[in-house]
Amino acid sequence: MDPYLITKWLHILSSTVLFGTGIGTAFQMVWAMRARQVKTISAVSSGVVLADFLFTTPAGIIQPLSGLVLITLQGYSPWEPWLIATYVLYLIAFATWVPVVHLQLKIRNLARAADAADMPLPAAALRAYRLWFALGWPAFAALVAIYWLMIAKPALTF
Repeated sequence: MDPYLITKWLHILSSTVLFGTGIGTAFQMVWAMRARQVKTISAVSSGVVLADFLFTTPAGIIQPLSGLVLITLQGYSPWEPWLIATYVLYLIAFATWVPVVHLQLKIRNLARAADAADMPLPAAALRAYRLWFALGWPAFAALVAIYWLMIAKPALTF
């Protein structure tokens, strides 16, 4: 088997899982929060947290590792300007994702507690959701830009 093709397949597959799970779970969380139903928010946020653990985290680890292998196999310098831009964008996505995971856990826990107590969703969950929503946009934009950089490999200068 060709190591390059296997690594490229793994890289493309993991990028698809990373982006697809991210946008899919974001849609589900937004849709659930719009409903303002505690039971729905509790169930959906639990699924979002689980999906991040099962899919987003492994894909997020595989991405840079397989990328470094591809750089080596293709003979690129790791200091190509388009690769440096990619690293920066990936760090932005990661830096926004870490607090997003914390916020998802907070939303889930607050919704579970409200559901168990047969209470409405607390204001703290809505505040956490607004911050979660705001942090999702730079991560989304960074990943879209990374896709472009991987395809175009532009001749950037810094």
